[in-house]
Amino acid sequence: MGDVAAIILAAGKSTRMRSGMAKVLHEVCGLPMLGFALSACRVAGLDRLIVVVGHHKDEVIRRFATEQNVTWVEQSEQKGTAHALLCCREALAGFEGSVLVLAGDMPLVRREVLMELVDARKQSGAAMTLATSVLENPAGYGRIVRDRGGDLESVVEDRNCTPQQREIREVNPSYYCFDAQRLFPLLDRIEPDPVKGEYYLTDVVGILCRDGRKVSAKIRVSPEEAMGINSRGDLATVGRIMQDRIQHDLLEEGVTIVDPGKTWIEAGVTVGPDTTIHPFTFVGAGATIGAGCQIGPFARIGKDETVAEGTIVAPGLGSGKEV
Repeated sequence: MGDVAAIILAAGKSTRMRSGMAKVLHEVCGLPMLGFALSACRVAGLDRLIVVVGHHKDEVIRRFATEQNVTWVEQSEQKGTAHALLCCREALAGFEGSVLVLAGDMPLVRREVLMELVDARKQSGAAMTLATSVLENPAGYGRIVRDRGGDLESVVEDRNCTPQQREIREVNPSYYCFDAQRLFPLLDRIEPDPVKGEYYLTDVVGILCRDGRKVSAKIRVSPEEAMGINSRGDLATVGRIMQDRIQHDLLEEGVTIVDPGKTWIEAGVTVGPDTTIHPFTFVGAGATIGAGCQIGPFARIGKDETVAEGTIVAPGLGSGKEV
């Protein structure tokens, strides 16, 4: 999709993580969480990527130094999501097309959602489209406020909600698509929040509605795709969901996993068909296991290691090759 660019917001602190490391470098199944956002954009066909960095920016850039077609933009002061996008004005100078915006701390994003957002914006001709999600517990999320006709009226941040608005379960998971030519004029009209002094991207919705322009909000994502990571607990929860995805894909490709709950397979692993992975096995990120192997029980395949076709890897068996 040469007429689509993506902005990934990755400048935030990791205050609740209680860590000295950049938030987006914390790993989910062996891969920094930012890597999943980049990967989702690439498999969706995007080759123009902009990543907004701030805290520990050098560390983040160094970790992804081999990534192609990435423009790194610094947000030296964290003054909100709209301000982060304004920092990208020069990087997108002259660009005509659609601009996806997503968060670098939401690794469960799927390429299908990104593609649907782009298609919806193109078909509607809207200046902006956004995805929504319905959650049992919407606390902490901006609420989707609709008029009586069901059209989007505004997105209200959780801290600014009235008691009635807090009961709304349809939320904003922070997946957006903009018309590049209209994005920055809209951002220039956003006023800072009177309490925090930050510029919120969601204020664009109110601006467009006051101008008499509809904002498309028909794409709905699952509750898991709305999950961001703000704490170690979130990191563990997202890691378990990602692990289920990884194992599901391998099962679909003809791999037997005897006990998924007692097996951990990191991201980017390739396993040939008719290989069996027994309980209490760990497979590191980027490892390659050939077809017809027996792995485990109690086996460990390290990061980027290769196991040849037909190999047995099981400590104490006394046969085959042990890695």
